[in-house]
Amino acid sequence: MLLGCIGDDFTGASDLGNTLVKAGMRTVQYVGVPPGPAAPEVEAGVVALKSRSIPVDEAVQISLAALDWLLAQGCEQILFKYCSTFDSTPDGNIGPVAEALADRLDAKHVIVCPAFPATGRSVYQGHLFVNDRLLNESGMENHPLTPMTDPDLRRWLARQMTGPVGHVPASVVFEGAQAIRARLEAEPVRLVVCDAIRDADLLALGAAANGLKLVTGGSGIAMGLPVNFRRAGLLAGTASSWLGQTGRAAVLSGSCSNATRLQVERHAGPRFEITAEALMSDEISAGQIADWALAQDGLPLIYSSATPDVVGAAKDRFGAETIAARVEAFFAETARALVAGGVTRLITAGGETSGSVVEALAPPALEIGPEIAPGVPCLRAGPDLVLALKSGNFGGPDFFAEADTMLRGAA
Repeated sequence: MLLGCIGDDFTGASDLGNTLVKAGMRTVQYVGVPPGPAAPEVEAGVVALKSRSIPVDEAVQISLAALDWLLAQGCEQILFKYCSTFDSTPDGNIGPVAEALADRLDAKHVIVCPAFPATGRSVYQGHLFVNDRLLNESGMENHPLTPMTDPDLRRWLARQMTGPVGHVPASVVFEGAQAIRARLEAEPVRLVVCDAIRDADLLALGAAANGLKLVTGGSGIAMGLPVNFRRAGLLAGTASSWLGQTGRAAVLSGSCSNATRLQVERHAGPRFEITAEALMSDEISAGQIADWALAQDGLPLIYSSATPDVVGAAKDRFGAETIAARVEAFFAETARALVAGGVTRLITAGGETSGSVVEALAPPALEIGPEIAPGVPCLRAGPDLVLALKSGNFGGPDFFAEADTMLRGAA
């Protein structure tokens, strides 16, 4: 294994795997830290964790465990992958995990870049934009678990860390890899936020990262890493084939992002809304809702994708952590019931929802297939089960139908 990757949620890990596969690396996504060694043909291993919203100490601990396993596989470089909207709180978990990994690796110069231009995420003058809006005006300020209220990545990251944060501005990035590397080495600090507004910038950053022990960012930062291994003659240059899956399908959506709410509105198939009140009062159960879905024709959608005011009211009434845990447990149970009932294609929306579903289904690894939308690949979880794990803000208005078509192998 050449490149070892640690993802702080399951949708982000599959997003990263998609990027690496497109760039020509034999990539496998693992669900948690594997109990044994990787297959010898794996060139990039992505260990998917559910560490984004857990306590800082736990996130650091399981991330270091993933690092130890990856190093044991012979990895020459480590990539810590987090969301392209930098989902975190003022306490963490991005900064503490990045510092812990850097300490363990004795990494001196660490790139920090969540940019992903294909999905509208760019970093300029150290500030994160979503399309033409600053991060804190993009809807992410209403995230129920990690509300992003400051677009200045240097300032936000500094609140999470023990040391200061550096910056490589766009003017240097535009000059190319050599200028970037010189600026990184000249920075008196370890973690350095790097601007990127185009794919060309990410490729330049990737070239500048050649030989660095640790890189951090969104999946976009991985675009330029495989070429370093290819130039060294280390890649096999072959990829596995993908076959679609027939059978029944369903959608589970726990994301409250603007993009997902539009996708829910546009969905033409049968829909069932899960409200906080119904869930907390035990009016509904996972088994009942799974039975409803299995009785439907077409593509049934089970969703808890409310507007910010509804989410805020539920948090005030039941407590943010309590309702979040209940929703995740519900979707995990529902996923198990759906698969037991014969569903072979399962589409999920939202990082926390996707993580709960994958943990519940517990596939040992995920084979990464073709791209459905930027950042979202088809995934095979077993001989009779395929998945699409969508981060909340990803995908176009008709994503659910498009994902089902791709998972069937019809396009």
